[in-house]
Amino acid sequence: MISIRKSDERGRTRTDWLLSLHTFSFADYFDPQHVEFRALRVINEDTVQPGTGFGPHPHRDMEILTYVLAGTVEHQDSMGHRTRVAAGEVQRMTAGTGVVHSEMNPSPTDALHLLQIWIHPERKGLKPEFEQRRITAHDTRGRLQLVASRDGREGALTIHQDVELHAGLLDSGQRVRYPLKPERYAWIQVARGAVDVNGHRVSAGDGAAARRVEELRIAAERPSEILLFDLA
Repeated sequence: MISIRKSDERGRTRTDWLLSLHTFSFADYFDPQHVEFRALRVINEDTVQPGTGFGPHPHRDMEILTYVLAGTVEHQDSMGHRTRVAAGEVQRMTAGTGVVHSEMNPSPTDALHLLQIWIHPERKGLKPEFEQRRITAHDTRGRLQLVASRDGREGALTIHQDVELHAGLLDSGQRVRYPLKPERYAWIQVARGAVDVNGHRVSAGDGAAARRVEELRIAAERPSEILLFDLA
């Protein structure tokens, strides 16, 4: 079974510096039908205006992934990290026992476009951690590249949860297949473009939840960027 979470049905937070679109319930937005999906708690699509951003704020007991689509994030945290995450890079932070961090758009002219992803950890009280890696078009062009996993294999980021995250860049007409084990679930988030997933059209900003599906068949209707979460 596949169900579609349409882009225009998402929650919305708009300020003078931020547009945040919430796939799942977040902050003042609550939808009892879309609180989370398995361990996947948050997918926020954020557009941050130049020279602004999220000032220092705390997190705990959450795996936080930052996937940059356009622009650059300037990240600082209480673990002592100060780094920039550019388009084509992904960052993982285990908030664990507690972390304070900020995420700013350092550009004076260009907006920042990113996906902020939260995943429940397998247990509370983990030691805070930080990782970052670059994902090249060569890695993801025409295929699904493992980006994050519990075991961190193949150079992937390590998530403290039974989750695999794959990313793919598909040109028009390209197809990929992903076998899904009977006990597993999948969530496909379309960051750009439009794809067909087992006969369902899924466009930019849409999500597709899959249950009891033996294989996901994904075909790009136009150049597309997708994230696929394989979840327990």
